[in-house]
Amino acid sequence: MTVTITLPHGTETPPATLSQLKEAVDAVEAVQREAPSPYTNGVARDQLRAFVERIERLEEEKKAIADDIKVVYSEAKGCGFDTKALRRVIALRKLDPDERAEQEAILDTYLVALGMMPEHG
Repeated sequence: MTVTITLPHGTETPPATLSQLKEAVDAVEAVQREAPSPYTNGVARDQLRAFVERIERLEEEKKAIADDIKVVYSEAKGCGFDTKALRRVIALRKLDPDERAEQEAILDTYLVALGMMPEHG
């Protein structure tokens, strides 16, 4: 996952990973220890640290949710359900009905063209 940060003066940083943001915080702290300046102390540093900590918390929550989802799929498999089909059902439910119908029509067209399904009507 990458993020961009909008700085107080309105510019955005290039996309960065969580580890890159941690390195940036460490670098800011190192520079501040050596020669404090208006750019390395106070608000900017605190704001950067807050972004990093929020992202870390969200990443932990995301991992916990992903683990919970794996458990549910395992339970479904234990009850005899096909998890690949279940994942497909979940994906289809996320689609708008018109979009789902369009995708199904395209798939049917391809299957007919490849002789994998009889032609309709």
